[in-house]
Parts: sequence; structure tokens; C-alpha cells
Amino acid sequence: MQTLVIGDIHGCYDEFQSLLDKAGLTKDDSIVSVGDCVDRGPNTPAVLSFFQEKPNTRLIMGNHERKHVRADRHEVKLARSQKISRIQFGETYPDALAFMSGLPLFLDLPDALVVHGYFEPSLPLSQQRATVLCGTMGGDNYLRAHYHRPWYELYDGGKPLLVGHHNYSNTDQPFVYQDHVFGLDTDCVTGRALTGLVLPSFKIVSVPSRANYWAQVRQTYSETKTPSVPARKEVEWSDNDEERLLYLIGETIQRANALLLELHSEPEFASLPARKQAKLFSGKAGTGIYGALLHLARLNQLNSISARKVLKSPEMLSVILRKLDE
Repeated sequence: MQTLVIGDIHGCYDEFQSLLDKAGLTKDDSIVSVGDCVDRGPNTPAVLSFFQEKPNTRLIMGNHERKHVRADRHEVKLARSQKISRIQFGETYPDALAFMSGLPLFLDLPDALVVHGYFEPSLPLSQQRATVLCGTMGGDNYLRAHYHRPWYELYDGGKPLLVGHHNYSNTDQPFVYQDHVFGLDTDCVTGRALTGLVLPSFKIVSVPSRANYWAQVRQTYSETKTPSVPARKEVEWSDNDEERLLYLIGETIQRANALLLELHSEPEFASLPARKQAKLFSGKAGTGIYGALLHLARLNQLNSISARKVLKSPEMLSVILRKLDE
């Protein structure tokens, strides 16, 4: 029995079906997606429905599926690609959310381990961070802060590791590192190829993309309103912006907690009126945009929605992150 593990599909249903035909699977063989089967492409609902309905199929949670689930919980805000997918799903979106919320973070197959994003070295699966396995920006930043080499060079698992998420080769060919890490994302949705790997033979199969679908989808769902008065332009936050924002929120909450610990170590701070406590906190937090974020964290009100209101734009987010790195 064979297992076909497929890289990021991103709604490219036609290429997905062509890849299945080329792989020549039988009814006893199984199909695994490394995640990110949704968003950006022309037919996200059909791809997700395939994994919902077909036997012998499994789907891992990628950062795009995770974003839909977290937005439904009001933890983050949908980016443009997720908003478009929600329109594509229509009335079936609640069912899609329910399915995506139950997706696993990894699959431990007999011949290989499959995750969407990354893997932290020297840690068992039970101790891996969800943000690392899913490949979020928070997971990316965590690995960069703790390790000075690319994560795949440090992979020390006993089984070969199959991942998606990034096109590490920046071509239409998969990325293979020392026959132990296999990167299967080859940017089908932007016009390159859809790639799969057949287990246990580790045979690579690939079909070319038919178009830069993400460019086409953005054009199809672009704003066409022509109001009689100038409308306020909505600021676009990309998937990458959202992940960087979550990283900033985490760092800010840690900083605010550290400041509060300092203040509570001072005599009588806890007995001071709330306004006086806030003033002392301001003395340590400072003013400006980052100070405002720290105050929201102090009040347990800092989340992606409140942070965007303070930052106003991804450009300001970049400014704050650069200052934190100085």
C-alpha cells in the first residue's frame, strides 16, 4: 500500500486531480496533504471537500487552516486570502470551520513524519510548539531567536520529515536536504508546480501549474465600488503581517508582565489607587505607540484587533519591531 503526501494545494483543485492521476494510486492507497490546502486558489471549497468526504485521505493543519479557526474564535482577524475563501465557501463555511478545527498538527507515518511547517531539534513530538509545527511567523521567529542555523539543518528525528509551507528551492522542484528533510511546497498557486512524494518509495511526482491563480483571484475579488464620496481605504494586512503582529503581541505581553513584577516588588504598590498604579506603570512603559500597547497588555486587552487599531498600518508594525530588535 502506498501513501501520496502532497505539498501546499491552496485551492488548486485541477492540478490536485492531475497529480492524483499521475501518481496512479489504487483504492487501497492513501492521500495526505501537508496543510494549506485552502486560500489563494480558485477552488478552495472543492479541495477541502475532497478531504472531508473521500476515504483514505488525511489533512494536516497548516497555518492557513489555523488562521480560519483562530479567527472564528476571535483570536485573530482574517487576512485577505481567508476573507476570499469565506466568500467562496458561502453557506458551507461553518462546516468547513468545524472540519478544520479538528485537524492534527502532525502525522507519524511508518516511513516518515509529516508536519506543515517546522520542527524544533532535540524535542519529542509531545513537546513541539504548535506555532513551530504549523509554521506561523511566531514559530519562525522563535526558531530564529534560539538557533543560528536553518531549522532543517538541525533536524535530528529518526524518520525522514516531510513539510510544506515554504518553497525552499524557489523553483518548481521540491527541496531535499540530505535525504532526511523534504520540502514539498513548489508554489502551485503562483504558477509553478504541485508536488507530491510517494511513500514508501520516496518517488517524487509533480504537475505544472496552469496559472498564477493568486493574482487572478485577487483581481476577481478586488474592490469594484465607486462611491460618490471618497471612501476611506481599508488597510490590508497580509498573512505575514498578521503573523508578525502575533509575535509583537507575545513580546509586548511578556514585557508588560515583567514591568508589573518590578512594580509589585515595590512597597505599597498593590495598595495604591488604580490611577496611581497606571501612572507608575507609564513611567516604566514610556509613551508613544509601544507604550499604548504595553498599557493594553497591562489591562489584558491586547489582542490582534486592539493592536491593529493602535498601530494603524503594517508599516508602523515594522517600525516597532525594528525598535525592539535594536
